[in-house]
Amino acid sequence: MVTDSSELPAPVGAGSFNVYTGDKAGGSIPTAAQLGLEPPRFCAACGRRMIVQVRPDGWWAKCSRHGLVDSTDLDLFR
Repeated sequence: MVTDSSELPAPVGAGSFNVYTGDKAGGSIPTAAQLGLEPPRFCAACGRRMIVQVRPDGWWAKCSRHGLVDSTDLDLFR
């Protein structure tokens, strides 16, 4: 869960890695991700592949090192 309302959770926050491709940050973002149709697949903090579950009302993603983030947690940042 988010502890500070000004920061995104580590798995999807500002980090060294692109959450959609796993490459170093600063690369291109796939079109589906730009449209909000693709959940993050890689942890922004460590670049590890996350376990992702897509459901009708959103998604959740879990990094083995940085924990769980749910799409409903990100509603504060929209």
